[in-house]
Amino acid sequence: MLATIWCRIFCLPLPKNIKIKIYRTIILSVVLCGCETWSLTHRKERRLRVFENRVLRRIFEAKRDEVIEEWRRLHNMEPNDLYSSANIIQMIKSRKMRWTGHVARMVEGRRGEAHTGLWLET
Repeated sequence: MLATIWCRIFCLPLPKNIKIKIYRTIILSVVLCGCETWSLTHRKERRLRVFENRVLRRIFEAKRDEVIEEWRRLHNMEPNDLYSSANIIQMIKSRKMRWTGHVARMVEGRRGEAHTGLWLET
């Protein structure tokens, strides 16, 4: 099912701005669901970057090289430069910091204390 959705979004000749909106609103929200509680290892970070680069390469497609006059794939940093937004790792770290702030401001006796296993003394 995911392959069908993937092909319908990225194989159709949609404008790039529509594909970027779909990526930001649908794909990122699904991928980052619950990311506030993840423990990010180096391997997981690398896999998330690979996923993000793969999606952005699909959105921005190949690039014509002016020197050799041939089409080539975008290099690792080029899709991020074209996307001009925070990468997926920065988004996760930002959400974790925001969530930590919410937990720190909780009053004693709320449900979050039991679920997180954390209680920050104020």
